[in-house]
Amino acid sequence: MKRSISAVYPGSFDPITNGHIYIAERAAALFDEVVVSVLLNPQKKAAFSVEERKAMAREALSHLPNVKVDSFSGLLVDFLRQEQSRIIIRGLRALSDFEYEFQLALMNRQLAPEIETLFIVTEARYSYLSSHAVKEIYQFGGAVHDMVPPGVFRRLRERFPLPGNILP
Repeated sequence: MKRSISAVYPGSFDPITNGHIYIAERAAALFDEVVVSVLLNPQKKAAFSVEERKAMAREALSHLPNVKVDSFSGLLVDFLRQEQSRIIIRGLRALSDFEYEFQLALMNRQLAPEIETLFIVTEARYSYLSSHAVKEIYQFGGAVHDMVPPGVFRRLRERFPLPGNILP
């Protein structure tokens, strides 16, 4: 009998972007199940609550039947054990991401040697994209509708109404 293989794709997803969706799609093509897990980090001031971020991710990833959305706080390796997964998915945009992600992967490996971190390199068209950049560009009135799914753009408009923001 074939064993099901699951992977966890963690992040703040504040909000989820088209770059995140691309990584989730690639992971979904490789694994039987992918858990996109929204991090609850009390040290970071999030624009959206965990529940809002989960709802946006569920909506944006609804076309992927083997992807589920969850959340966690605490150690990522503990969440992976809870999910009975041994694989962490991390997206890489640029070389600068690699050093940070490499350190995290080594730390997770120290905490849980049975867990592997797999890096998925994004497409060039998403290499500049981050949740932080989307929020900042939007709040200065820039067009972000092609950087995020429609549901996320709608929520940005509801959360941060700006008269000068460029609409599609």
